[in-house]
Amino acid sequence: MIQKKIMNKDLDKSGLDVRQNKVENRFELVVDGHLAVADYRIDAGRMIFTHTEVPVALRGGGIAGRLVRFALETARKEGLKVVPQCSYVDRFLLRHPEYLDLREE
Repeated sequence: MIQKKIMNKDLDKSGLDVRQNKVENRFELVVDGHLAVADYRIDAGRMIFTHTEVPVALRGGGIAGRLVRFALETARKEGLKVVPQCSYVDRFLLRHPEYLDLREE
């Protein structure tokens, strides 16, 4: 079963790479042919997260967290503030105080 296989992977050592697709305004991660995304738009020095989606077969394996962590690190490197319109990104920020400085007040 794909979901069990993904859940048992050590994602930090698996070689799974998140990429930023600036044409589509999203961060992407492909696992076993499934595409997970974190959509955003850039506006006035802010990275506004609008949607995060992980295919059912990949859920519960840390994929969304990996996407969002990479996206937040990208925002930090680019000097952007973060606006979490997506509920997943909002909850992620609350659970990971090391990124709260990125949240636009």
